[in-house]
Amino acid sequence: MSGARVGDAPPPGHVVRDDVVRPGEGWAEVVRRGQMVRVVDVAGKQGVDFLCYAADQPEERYHAANTMKKARTIFLTTGHVLYSDVARPMFTIAADTCGRHDTIGGCCSAPSNFLMYGVKDVPGCRETFLELLGRHGMGRRDIVANLNLFSNVPVGPDGRLAETVFMDGLSKAGDYVDLRAEMDALALISNCPQVNNPCTGLDPTSVRVLIWEPA
Repeated sequence: MSGARVGDAPPPGHVVRDDVVRPGEGWAEVVRRGQMVRVVDVAGKQGVDFLCYAADQPEERYHAANTMKKARTIFLTTGHVLYSDVARPMFTIAADTCGRHDTIGGCCSAPSNFLMYGVKDVPGCRETFLELLGRHGMGRRDIVANLNLFSNVPVGPDGRLAETVFMDGLSKAGDYVDLRAEMDALALISNCPQVNNPCTGLDPTSVRVLIWEPA
């Protein structure tokens, strides 16, 4: 269709859920093994923080170090697997129209916003994660280093990061990533409200989150 964006095309299967998540809001759902989570960057350059836990035993959760070691890269894309702390596959990136997702920048928070930018009482994705985890009987001890979808954290040849850590995202309007669940998993998303660094293009926007089942 002329003028249609990539993310406007329906996924090739049965859509179970289709939600809009505004900046500063969160999304949490148990995704069954074999189901897909599609995250659509509606306007482009929007950072989306992602965490996941085994649905039946949430002590098992996403492990950034295992994921990076197996992928042999800090930048994830199609074909890479998100591993748990006991090295079991949790999600596989089955499709990715952006091609760059960050594993090292972590989530923003009120304390880190003051540390990095000198702004007080400005909550971020950590506070959203805490609210979501509280619905499932979890809390601060359960937050681990998360994956940042559509986020750009370049690392220089000397290992240095940019002054703002995050740089302008590389995603365009309608870009999406499909994550296939390799186990029953509780997936958490915080749509980043950050305006102090370029992870949201300094203009946070809504994203779409779908759960779908391949035909």
